[in-house]
Amino acid sequence: MDRKKVFAGIKPLFGKFDQDQVDGITAVLDEWERRQLKDLRWLAYMLATDQHETSATMQAVREAFWQDEAWRKRNLRYWPWYGRGLVQLTWRENYERADRELGLGGKLISDPDLALDLRVAVPIMFRGMIEGWFGGDKRGRHTLARYFDADTEDWIGARRIINGTDRAEKIAAKAVKYHAALKAAV
Repeated sequence: MDRKKVFAGIKPLFGKFDQDQVDGITAVLDEWERRQLKDLRWLAYMLATDQHETSATMQAVREAFWQDEAWRKRNLRYWPWYGRGLVQLTWRENYERADRELGLGGKLISDPDLALDLRVAVPIMFRGMIEGWFGGDKRGRHTLARYFDADTEDWIGARRIINGTDRAEKIAAKAVKYHAALKAAV
């Protein structure tokens, strides 16, 4: 994948990049290539989700990052297991699963802020979205393969992987643009 073409193709989704955005996107692209995944729709959807969930910072952030910890403690019923990372990992059981699946030996449980480290946040996003960590229904887990395979391309429904249908159309529209840029870069 030609990274210069990737960045040129997705730049219109941002207007301009700062170094943190470039670093965050690079971390996602590096993980994609390390895993040798093939379906660019998956990568496009992950990048669009990342952009939405991080308010376009492309860095792991805290839920309600504009608020202080005292506000989060008062207002988030799942405190201290509130959203962190690129996909806003929430609830203790999800932190426990991420810790276990990534082999962190309890570090994420003793320090939930570890989910703010891109070396942890990126694998959480990849494994969670590919393996369906965050949700399911009677048909099974919500995974990237469920929404994008040889017979299916459901940009709007894919939002269920992370958060029901919240902002599904907005994220889908960005994902389609990411996909076009990625296709032009291979």
